[in-house]
Amino acid sequence: MKLRRGLSFVIGGFIGNCIVKTIFSESDAAPTDSEFDEKALDTHRVDSLNLLLYTLLLILTIVTIWMFKNRRLRFLHETGLAVIYGLVLGAVIRFSGNSQSVRGLVVVPKVMPRKASNYNLATPPEVIWLQLSRRGKAAASLNKTYSYTFKGEVDDVVSNEIEQKATFDPEIFFNILLPPIIFHAAYSMKRRFFFKNLGAIFTFAFLGTTVTAFVTGGIMWSLIQIVPNLARKFSFLDTLYFGAVISATDPVTVLAIFSELHVDVNLYALVFGESVFNDAIAIVMTRAIQSYSEYNTVQEGFEMNAFFYAVGNFLAIFCSSFMLGSCLGISTALLTKFTRIRDFPLLETCLFVLMSYTSFLIAEASDLTGIVSLLFCGMCQAHYTYNNLSPESRLWTKSLFELLNFLAENFIFSYIGVSMFTFPKHHFDISFIIIAFVAVALGRAANIYPLSMLLNIGRKPKITLNFQHMLYFSGLRGAMAFALAIRNTLSEARQMFLTATAITETITTKAVAVKNI
Repeated sequence: MKLRRGLSFVIGGFIGNCIVKTIFSESDAAPTDSEFDEKALDTHRVDSLNLLLYTLLLILTIVTIWMFKNRRLRFLHETGLAVIYGLVLGAVIRFSGNSQSVRGLVVVPKVMPRKASNYNLATPPEVIWLQLSRRGKAAASLNKTYSYTFKGEVDDVVSNEIEQKATFDPEIFFNILLPPIIFHAAYSMKRRFFFKNLGAIFTFAFLGTTVTAFVTGGIMWSLIQIVPNLARKFSFLDTLYFGAVISATDPVTVLAIFSELHVDVNLYALVFGESVFNDAIAIVMTRAIQSYSEYNTVQEGFEMNAFFYAVGNFLAIFCSSFMLGSCLGISTALLTKFTRIRDFPLLETCLFVLMSYTSFLIAEASDLTGIVSLLFCGMCQAHYTYNNLSPESRLWTKSLFELLNFLAENFIFSYIGVSMFTFPKHHFDISFIIIAFVAVALGRAANIYPLSMLLNIGRKPKITLNFQHMLYFSGLRGAMAFALAIRNTLSEARQMFLTATAITETITTKAVAVKNI
């Protein structure tokens, strides 16, 4: 049973509850165990079908890319294929209409005394207690209370079950799919060329990402004022937030092509190094913008106190996450160096994986940034722990995270395609999408070309103009930008952010691969 109208998505740790009482007539029969068993089997069947569809998507992507590699075709990467196949599957799910409809019940909340419920009327509840009862002599035996957790506001009351199941909880992306991608990026870096270009990498990642976010947000704010229906919906903080979200790059397509073509190692290090730190900066920057919005007491205009608070919050979160990840990475290195756990490669590998994932979970539980913590933990694991591992554990850890990264990346891009038709929070606005494309292109240019000119003053070898063009086109949007955009789709503005981000990723993932060839 699904609760429909009157519920909207709530973000944060607030736990509310609401008691809704529904009284059935004598003719309504009490649910039997067999009916509950049937419902559980139906739910299990739909869940299995949903996972089967995504598994078949990945299999189809792998088989197709093998055919491309076998014929030496490089015009499309597996992530682009995953998006295309996802779009096809999403269209089939959306328009087929053959799946079983979801049984629903429209209910009206019963306002409880303040002492009986901690439900705050200003925000929707996260937990619903549904009381079902019957009038009549046997009513006492039929009183039941069921607990429901909601998925968010829905617009289409008559949707089918597989369409709803094809939409995942956004937290799955942050807690399950993103960690292997981030850790693999840090763990697989080529340390020699990475540290050789560390100054340029830090410049592009830290200063460049900030420039991209502000330029993108500023251009969007300026262009939105031209469109009357958009000007009323967005504040400058909204566009700045979008600039921070869309500044997260993921050049997995370009790096794969670079590896096959054996491009210059310095170019590879610059593209790879920027992407490693860029995601971390983008996610911390979004947190800082949110903290400014919460601390700002001025309705319009700039408040200095809120600005310094946001900057301090940015530095505190980043530095604390950096220290946490580094400490756990070094702790793992010490454990593997001064113990004999290397005599048991399976246990050693399990400890390595769990300690790495722990750095992410501790940071998230401590209101820090797990992505930053996991990033620096992975760097420490690659620099220190890897040398202490047994030969079997070295092979297993490298292979394991490479496998998890591949599956997670392609799953996310498949989901981007599917969600274009099945996710209920998309809001398509052509003018906003065009403005977003223009702002993203100009924001990326404001990052790469001026900073490259600045770096070339004292850098050898120089970043040539061709390298700068490659850096520019390598800044396509990927998993992190989509995960940040889908995490909060409460308002219409955030829904437009999600749609623009998904479309930007869909186009750039395919177009940039062709451009770099």
